[in-house]
Amino acid sequence: MIVVKNSDDVKNPPARRRGRPPAFDREAVLAAARETFWAHGYEGASIADLTAAMGITPQSLYAAFNSKADLYREALQQYRTLGANTFSALAEPIDTLSAFERILRGSAAIFSAPGHPKGCMISTAVLNCASENDAIADHVAALRRQSLDAFAARIERGIREGDIRPETNARALARFLGAIVQGMSVQARDGASLEELLDIAALATAEVARHRA
Repeated sequence: MIVVKNSDDVKNPPARRRGRPPAFDREAVLAAARETFWAHGYEGASIADLTAAMGITPQSLYAAFNSKADLYREALQQYRTLGANTFSALAEPIDTLSAFERILRGSAAIFSAPGHPKGCMISTAVLNCASENDAIADHVAALRRQSLDAFAARIERGIREGDIRPETNARALARFLGAIVQGMSVQARDGASLEELLDIAALATAEVARHRA
């Protein structure tokens, strides 16, 4: 038998705590969401898929991340930290050829690494989507443009520092390298091995070398 006592605490229960539970490991569940989005894409990853991978309820997901779109944006930001060491080459005091060789080889390694979905989470993400997801598509496209701008800026720096020929079309070469990275992502998704991706990286590096001063 259960005895119900009408105490003041029952009559006036404390306000329910909002937000995520105290034991909620935000970075861990975000990593699980990242892997799910990486594998299935934004539209392909359902809330059920995400909560199953994250080990939380839909209510906790919305309380912590506000929406699926905001969760995706945060997962993309976490994904970018995985390649931070590779892309830091753009800012380091090394020559232009060495910087892009490191980026291309590092991309090949990330795209084919075991333990993660293949390819790049950003390079070919949300290329086609329902109209209600245009804001997400625009966000990912902006990230790709940022990468192209960073590539062009590094080539322009090489021109100023004298290791790249002054007549080099920095924007065109940057777009070429961006296209190579995107192509490597697609081929990794289709099963290309690390060695095969490194062969592509070597050819692209040779193209950069053609522009050395």
